[in-house]
Amino acid sequence: MQNEIVLSMRGIGKTFPGVRALHNVDFTLRKGEVHALMGENGAGKSTLIKVLTGVYGKDAGTISIGGKEVVIRSPQDAQKAGISTVYQEITLCPNLTVAENMFIGREPGTLVAWSKRYKRAGEILSSLNIPARPRQQLGSCSLAVQQMVAIARAVDMDCKVLILDEPTSSLDDKEVEMLFTLMRDLRSRGVGIIFVTHFLEQVYAVSDRITVLRNGELVGEYEVENLPQVELVAKMMGKELQGLSDLKRDDSEERLTGTPVYAAEHLSSATGIAPFDFAIRKGEVNGFTGLLGSGRSESVRAIFGADRVGGGSVSMEGKRVHIGNPKQAMKHGIGYLPEDRKDDGIIADLSVRENIILALQVMKGFFRPLSLKEQEEFADEYIRALEIKTASSDTPIKSLSGGNQQKVILARWLLTHPKYLILDEPTRGIDVGTKTEIQRLVRKLAEEGMSVTFISSEIEEMLRTCSRLIVMRDRRIVGELRGTELSQDNVMRTIAGGDA
Repeated sequence: MQNEIVLSMRGIGKTFPGVRALHNVDFTLRKGEVHALMGENGAGKSTLIKVLTGVYGKDAGTISIGGKEVVIRSPQDAQKAGISTVYQEITLCPNLTVAENMFIGREPGTLVAWSKRYKRAGEILSSLNIPARPRQQLGSCSLAVQQMVAIARAVDMDCKVLILDEPTSSLDDKEVEMLFTLMRDLRSRGVGIIFVTHFLEQVYAVSDRITVLRNGELVGEYEVENLPQVELVAKMMGKELQGLSDLKRDDSEERLTGTPVYAAEHLSSATGIAPFDFAIRKGEVNGFTGLLGSGRSESVRAIFGADRVGGGSVSMEGKRVHIGNPKQAMKHGIGYLPEDRKDDGIIADLSVRENIILALQVMKGFFRPLSLKEQEEFADEYIRALEIKTASSDTPIKSLSGGNQQKVILARWLLTHPKYLILDEPTRGIDVGTKTEIQRLVRKLAEEGMSVTFISSEIEEMLRTCSRLIVMRDRRIVGELRGTELSQDNVMRTIAGGDA
């Protein structure tokens, strides 16, 4: 079954004004396989998927389904051809039932017919082992189950090609395994699955083959067992990867002496985190770690004044200060890159330049505007320094890849020259190469004397980057690890309630 080709894309080309997004790209999907589509941000993955699903028209090349050439001019054409997509951000209606979501656009006209649809929905959910009930409101389901319902909808529409676009980025380990179980089940039924993800370990856990794109061109197509992970990264980046092992932490306590740059006692906020003590010294990189919902983000939001502070005291370099809102935090030399880049970070309709100078302009006050010349000089400096891929500083930030948007937000805060920088999930949803660049930048900033708090859902990334970890569970600090204590086993034991 796996030798039968269900989808063939040949010589695909797509150009936008001033940008060649795809050039002569081939992609082949077999029946009953999971095929990972890999590449750094801006490599062309999203453009290729949008050409396949009819969001973009192709400028060159052909698309064949089951050996027959098809013309896909719209998402409706893609659906008719048997192509379904499940995106990272659920596009179903949480206020409707599971069954109603499964049959959106195919609603029957009578109560009797609806009764049959609910029965059909129950059969599909049961056959796919999806833990949801047909009459259950979708919004009451976990994010993982909502994604599985979206997949069930695609299966009922007899999809031949299922595209999963970053489906695991907001799921915990248990939910990821649930999704993988469903993917393996669909593979056994003959569905061809295109899996787009930034998590390398997940690619090797569930995929059969890998296609790599770089700069809009095909690098190659590989069987998973013939492509070691290090080689995959090298092909994505276009150069031999110097392993992340050279991202050395300086664990020496002697280096981290003197009065803390920031210190809090019994700090709490309206979000319900337990009062906590916290301090960070000049040149230190520390981090908050714990499971999703443990209170990591709420803690740093309290530090930055992004959530209403409920109590406690704060000192900067030994002097008591009041930080009740982000503007006060910024004036005391604190910068904050938020977890939700899309909603809390970028201002999508503004240019790269306007996004970069935003924090500095807030600190100066809007009655002392930066001149256009100053704005352009600042923007160009950080575009060069951080190697932000953009046509110009006037390009709307919404047209940049996720990794480059993240670099713009970093540039925004670096321009203010903060003493203390908080990075909440700075590498989520971005490619391996950019992740490495950001981790290296964090270590470089620390070496230059900046204090950095770094948060990531990936424990290995935290261990590579931080010299001290504050472990959280149920919105309270339950442990602290440093030096030789820093290991994945110790982190997990501390989260679970055992001794480090």
